[in-house]
Amino acid sequence: MFIRLLLIVCFLFWGVAAQATQSAPVVLVFGDSLSASYGIPANSGWVSLLEQRIHQKKPGFRVINASISGETTSGGRYRIEQVLAEHRPALVILELGANDGLRGLPLDAAASNLNAIITACRNSKARVLLIGMRLPPNYGNAYGAKFQSIYQQAAQRHKIPLLPFLLEGVADNPELFQADGLHPTTAAQPLIMERVWKLLQPMLAKSG
Repeated sequence: MFIRLLLIVCFLFWGVAAQATQSAPVVLVFGDSLSASYGIPANSGWVSLLEQRIHQKKPGFRVINASISGETTSGGRYRIEQVLAEHRPALVILELGANDGLRGLPLDAAASNLNAIITACRNSKARVLLIGMRLPPNYGNAYGAKFQSIYQQAAQRHKIPLLPFLLEGVADNPELFQADGLHPTTAAQPLIMERVWKLLQPMLAKSG
């Protein structure tokens, strides 16, 4: 009888805990391979490190990583509505566009896609932190400058915070990159996380 009662109590406790977890506000990371821990253990990636920091400094939030390696802004635009409906985030960290630039895709289309993704997030009542990127110099000054400008213009248009370059402090150190020269190593992830955290922290404070 005692064991049966204990099992019932445990079941109820687990149910309440699960419900509390599901109702916690969500921080959604919506990006590409730079956020999907490409080439390194998932628990070493900057998103996982950010989740640990949030649990320490701002408990009560859940982190969902919906990043996909190889994702472009068009792919993100295609799936954003479904992801928002599934997770209903309070905050979205939007990190897309690098693959558009590296593949030489039309930047006007990339800008349109980013704006559409941000609009969808805002319509779902989610606040957005936009993460920018830069291209290697071999893509040319004009293309590189225009690429950077799509983030600046999107942030100004929607009046949202912008981290201009995710890999600031990392990009100029070859030792912090994997053999492909594109994806940061495990050692680079804490540096990336700290840059994101600096802008995200005040947003979390305003979200409860």
